[in-house]
Parts: sequence; C-alpha cells; structure tokens
Amino acid sequence: MAQNFAHGNYSHTQKKARNGGGGRTPRDRARRTLSQNFLVDRHAVDLVVKAAAPEGLVLEPGSGEGVLTLALAAAGARVVGYEIDPRLAARLASRTSGDPGIDVVRGDFTAARAPREPFAVVGNIPYSVTSKIVDWCLRAPALTSATLLTQREYARKRAGDYGRWSLVTVESWPWFTWRLGDTIGRDSFRPVPSVDSAILRLQRRPEPLVRGRRSYQELVELGFGGVGGSVRASLKTRYQGVDAALEAAGVPRDAVVGYVHPDQWVTLWGRLCP
Repeated sequence: MAQNFAHGNYSHTQKKARNGGGGRTPRDRARRTLSQNFLVDRHAVDLVVKAAAPEGLVLEPGSGEGVLTLALAAAGARVVGYEIDPRLAARLASRTSGDPGIDVVRGDFTAARAPREPFAVVGNIPYSVTSKIVDWCLRAPALTSATLLTQREYARKRAGDYGRWSLVTVESWPWFTWRLGDTIGRDSFRPVPSVDSAILRLQRRPEPLVRGRRSYQELVELGFGGVGGSVRASLKTRYQGVDAALEAAGVPRDAVVGYVHPDQWVTLWGRLCP
C-alpha cells in the first residue's frame, strides 16, 4: 500500500549496565546502540506465539538470542530472522544451522525487501525503531499480519486504548485492524527496561473498507491538519456537505480529530468522497 503512514518514534530507555566495566564492553555498547532488551520469560514468549498463531512464512525483526525464533519454528512456522548485531547473528546461525525451518539473515530488517508470497511479521522489536518497523509492515503488499512486542504506551495509543486515535491508525484502518494484546512486564527482559511492553497485533482485512485509497488518505490528512481546531472546520476548507456527513457518522460538530473513531472516518469518506 503506497501510503505515507507517518508517526513518531518512542525511545527505548533502559537501566544502565551494572558491571565493573561501566557498560563499556562490546556487548554492552551493542545493547545501548541497538536497543537490545532480550525476552527471557518463557510465559511471555508463549503469549507472543499464541497471539501470532504462526504458520507459513514468518519474518522476525531482531532475532537476538533466538528465544522467539525457536518458539515460532517449533509452532510450525518457516522463520527468517533478521539480526543487525553480527555477533548475535553468527551465534544464532550456528545454533540453528541444522534446522531447515530457520534462516538467519545478518542485516537491518527495515532495509529488507518484502517477500512476494504471503507472510507475517512477529518480533520483540527495539523501541527506538518501532515506527520504522510498523511503517515497513504497513507498506508490504503481501503482509497478512504483524504481531509486535512494543512499548506499552505505543501499543495503547495505536490501538485506541486511551479513547483517542492516531493518524497512522486512522489512515491504515480501511486495510488493517489494530488490536492491543497482553501486557508483558519489564521484568520479562534482560537488561530490564524502564517501561512495560505490550503485544500489538495488526491484521490485514480480507477486503478493504474503502476503494479510493488516495481520496481517503487526503481526507484523513486534512482532518488531522489542525485547521480551525476541529474536524468540521478542517474538512469545510475543501469539502461540501460536511455537516450532513458528520451527522451520518455520529461525529459532534465540535469534535477534536483524535476522538473520531476510524470507522467514523470511513463513513465520512463515503459521504464526502463519492
């Protein structure tokens, strides 16, 4: 889907390494630079695998030490794990060399070419590149789903758990559902980060809710543009029949953009962009 799903990063903060070397070993430097917090809780791994229900081809961003990689393969998936840390990539490749269901790629997942065959993405992803990975997933034409372990605040915002909706969620809503899954506590990781994580599930809809991709995107971006302080004021700068469309969608005339549900945007598009 050739759309501009712009959204912000969330920095991955973590506790400083507690060792005599002051966190200056190559491993410690890699953990800081690459935002490495490894999943060590088996129950948490099981929750991610259950949410993903893996089958067929699965791409894993940031395989790390391979805990999730092995679990996905054991569940029946054909896993291609991407690991940017050369030491970890080499170690995991050696460890899984005899497993035909696992292929380890040393490199940056966000620079990878998306497969043409249907595939899913599952991963405990670095917080610092969350937006890049989500954007990559949304742009991949053959992606069926993405099950991502992200910062809990990020997952809640994207899934509308605060009662507000972000641009990236609204803009992709006709093609993807967004669901907030289980919370994974910070103690499930090593090193221990300063925040909890949560499972965020994106799934491609069998049929899109709108057919006019560009017109829908233009409508949503105008609404989020902030002109006039309300959705009504923003949309009236370009569209006719805004009041009737708002009424049909159940949107109050003074509604602020973040409180308009994605389904209401679909109704607005149907009324304003015939």
